[in-house]
Amino acid sequence: MVGYPVLSLVFGLAVWSAVSYLVLEPNRRFLLPPPVDVVRNSLLDWTRLRPMLEALAVTAEVTVIGFAVAAVVGVGTGVLMCQGKWLEKIIYPYAVVIQVIPILAIVPLIGLWMGYGMSARVLVCMLIAVFPIITNTHFGIRSVDRGMHELFTVSGSSRWDRLAKLEMRAALPAIMTGMRTGAGLVVVGAIIGDMFFAKGEPGIGTLLDVYRARLQSEDLVAAIVLASVFGVLVFAVMGWISKLAVGRWHESGSSL
Repeated sequence: MVGYPVLSLVFGLAVWSAVSYLVLEPNRRFLLPPPVDVVRNSLLDWTRLRPMLEALAVTAEVTVIGFAVAAVVGVGTGVLMCQGKWLEKIIYPYAVVIQVIPILAIVPLIGLWMGYGMSARVLVCMLIAVFPIITNTHFGIRSVDRGMHELFTVSGSSRWDRLAKLEMRAALPAIMTGMRTGAGLVVVGAIIGDMFFAKGEPGIGTLLDVYRARLQSEDLVAAIVLASVFGVLVFAVMGWISKLAVGRWHESGSSL
């Protein structure tokens, strides 16, 4: 199972090297620097690697905070939509609007409203990651078996008991699926926020923009690699948490 990703990585590096050395002329090799040069000149050079790691730490902080906000808002909104058809009809169209409007179109407006610091970055993360959490929470609660609802009705359970002991527990696999999807999106939001909101400590997205402007292609590719690895780690951690939450009693956890 592990061998296939390794083989695909080796193949990708081979193609990358071939394009750099065989297709691009030496004076145009800055368009796609060879992986060996990226590793030697950027990733193994502490003076160039250190600012990338420091920026990545800032992006990681924004990612964690943004995801936490998205999780709370997403689950809360999904639960609220299930409390009445009229609430669903009111809330759902606005949730769809958040999803379909290109985030880059409203980023300038967010900057005007909230400034260009940490809070604006967190808001961008939340807006990008919240929709799948809302929809999966809503779907999970709506999919609870009707017979279980009737059992809680017969037992005289309160609305709160029904929500806490039946609906939320039954919806947990769907909620965790939304969380995993949101975890992949929140990193994108953090990097976009870094690029547009440069006030405060620079994130990895800020460095990507700086390296692009200065044509520091080796550093640019190295920063992209670090950002990609970070995104994979965030998704993997969320998958591990999801497996802990549902893996013992639901089939969705066994495939993680």
